[in-house]
Amino acid sequence: MRFIGGGIGYLVAVAAAIPATAADRVSFDLPAGTVGAQVMALGRMARANIVVPDVGLWRRPVPRLRGVLSVEQALAAIARGSGARVEALGPGSWRLTPRLRPSVPKSKPYARPPADVRGGDVVVTASKRDTTCDHFAGQVVQVAGADLELGGAGGTSKLADRMTAIASTYLGAGRNKLFIRGIADSSFTGPTQATVGQYFGDLRLSYNAPDPDLRLADLAAVEVLEGPQGTLYGAGSLGGLIRLVPNAPDPTRFGGSAMLGGSATTSGAPGADAQAVLNLPVIADRLAIRLVADSASEGGYIDKPLLGRTDVNRTRIAGGRAAMKADLGGGWSVEAVGIGQRIRGADSQYADRDGPPLTRSAPVTEGFAADFGQAQLILSGRVGQVRFRSSSGITAHDLMERYDATPPGGPVQLFAQANATRMQANETRAWHSASDGSGWLAGFSYVHNRTRLTRLFGEPGELRPRTGVVNTVEEATLYGEASLRLLPGLLTTGGLRVTRSVLDGAGEDLPLALSVQALARLQEVTARRAQTILLPSASALIDLTPGAQLFLRYQQGFRPGGLTIEGPLVRRFRNDRVATIEAGLRTGRPGRDRFDGSLTLAHTSWRDIQADFIDATGLPSTANIGDGQLWTIEALAGFRLADGLRVEGAVSYNDSRIDEPSSAQAFALMDGQAADRATILARLSQIPNIARFTGRVGAAYRRVLAGGRDLRLDGWLRYVGSSRLGVGPILGERQGSYLDSGVTARLGLGRYGVTAGITNLADVRGNRFALGTPFTTGRDQVTPLRPRTLRIGLDAAF
Repeated sequence: MRFIGGGIGYLVAVAAAIPATAADRVSFDLPAGTVGAQVMALGRMARANIVVPDVGLWRRPVPRLRGVLSVEQALAAIARGSGARVEALGPGSWRLTPRLRPSVPKSKPYARPPADVRGGDVVVTASKRDTTCDHFAGQVVQVAGADLELGGAGGTSKLADRMTAIASTYLGAGRNKLFIRGIADSSFTGPTQATVGQYFGDLRLSYNAPDPDLRLADLAAVEVLEGPQGTLYGAGSLGGLIRLVPNAPDPTRFGGSAMLGGSATTSGAPGADAQAVLNLPVIADRLAIRLVADSASEGGYIDKPLLGRTDVNRTRIAGGRAAMKADLGGGWSVEAVGIGQRIRGADSQYADRDGPPLTRSAPVTEGFAADFGQAQLILSGRVGQVRFRSSSGITAHDLMERYDATPPGGPVQLFAQANATRMQANETRAWHSASDGSGWLAGFSYVHNRTRLTRLFGEPGELRPRTGVVNTVEEATLYGEASLRLLPGLLTTGGLRVTRSVLDGAGEDLPLALSVQALARLQEVTARRAQTILLPSASALIDLTPGAQLFLRYQQGFRPGGLTIEGPLVRRFRNDRVATIEAGLRTGRPGRDRFDGSLTLAHTSWRDIQADFIDATGLPSTANIGDGQLWTIEALAGFRLADGLRVEGAVSYNDSRIDEPSSAQAFALMDGQAADRATILARLSQIPNIARFTGRVGAAYRRVLAGGRDLRLDGWLRYVGSSRLGVGPILGERQGSYLDSGVTARLGLGRYGVTAGITNLADVRGNRFALGTPFTTGRDQVTPLRPRTLRIGLDAAF
């Protein structure tokens, strides 16, 4: 722990580990003294970043501080005793500024704070160099873990509620595919790699699999980087990156928290959720264990009259993680992390487009199951000014889905699909960062991923194997990045990633009737193949004024090719690649300044787009559909209207087109339907699942009350414009064009709290995603929003 500052009269309490969240509570007993003395003790005990930018405030006297308090409550008590006010700067960061200016007794000692680094910086850990936000050339959003836990720890849908740049397919927990900044490909869970990289710490959560939808419980923060991140993160980060930053085990104190909630859904079944966190020091200041457990039962709201069942789509989620961290001395530490989660969906959550509301006329049960497990081992330390970190892990991710395949007027049919992913990965890097933003990074990564996709089809109870496929990818990578401040107001960065990717695969459960020629062709398609990928990047960050910056950025990203199923055969699809150039302007900092805002313009060129279509047998398949262009404009603004009151707004506009579609593939997508070329290409012209316009407004209010109580309110409205489900006429149906909303209030009562929240205030039905089963596609299906839901919760900390 060290205390540093920038400019006369500044103090920054910088935690040696991940900063505390506002919800963490610590037992304090600080003697009467000065603001500076209590702030330094508070920062050390709570691992918080606290800025005091006024020398006079630094030396003001304050009374004794005693009790089990959160960081915000402790700071509020210090502020009351010294005539100051508290401002939130970001996750785990606060500032104290003078409100009154009483005279200071001359007898009080004056301790001048150090002055060598600026205070209040928000660190972008996803930069892999712990770069501060003021030194990062790109669009990044950092959300505090305490904000995401307000009203109960949910999944990644909470991120989509807070950002206009994130979109989802809304198939259900553990089944969704996420998209960032208009880079979207597929509506199904198939052999393609995700377009968004999802990481827990330094290791990716999965590869050829959907979002595992881990509960956002006990996190220090979640960082979202927009635009391709190929140089630092490699394959599968075409649209951007989502990184979960966990709270690390703390060897200095024993503590924990618990949360329990119950919910009621209009026209649906009730639900419940629970969460518990325990931090246990084993050896003081050396070894600690942190345990997190969470569980949720989300009540269903879809009825299936043909089965005589109501509220069929209940989803049960249970998971948690365990982490152990040991201080090895000399600035080195080792950490072991285990993550596990189990999701069981009793049935699907889509409805008939033209039927009664919240009703589906399917004659079968369409349940799903998702299991996720990951183990990590992390070694980190420093040698002089050079920092080092190596993370290794193994991952198992399984998804099983059932779809209604009953033809109109025909016998009951069921289609089942299982996606099993096994991955081993290592990421090792060394880096050095200077206070002016210059520095360097060098790293190595290795990924071995094997995904097996199996399919069954037939009458319920008599399912028979259909053609399946196995895809194996092995990647070895060297990457590096360097930043140099050429002028006092100009920071330039360049980087390069070199990846050697080896692809392998094979078909499974192939039809016995395949001819010798077909088998020979299949062997050629599934042959082992290798490719070398170069991903360069460059950026410039220009300081226009002390509070405003302009950034320019060029970045590339790619996804490897693989094997897919088309009819009874296995076919190869090529890797795709994006190149993005963007310019952004930003000013102010959320929580610190009265106004903060940013404006970003990006152009993306997407080559050999991998996308889904429906083949001649009615099953989903994957193909390269051509090249595309995408323009994106995003604007964000925040206003601090009064102490504790902040309002914010954001808009995203995406204009996309596939300007060089594959003619052969275009006609194949018509599935034998008669149509002219103009009609075919028109239905291929828009990148799927991305609304042209998305807008959001939100407001947050915080107030410290008498008697150690505090009040917090958080509300938002989000509009999602219309988009298309997929490419081609079968998947070209419209979806979107709905308004979602939510509000949550929490009353803190010392170490206890009471929460009340409502989502979908207007009880909007809407259509988030026009797919439930590929056998009837978007012409007949809608995925409504969860009806208005009320949740009441209790939380406690110790």
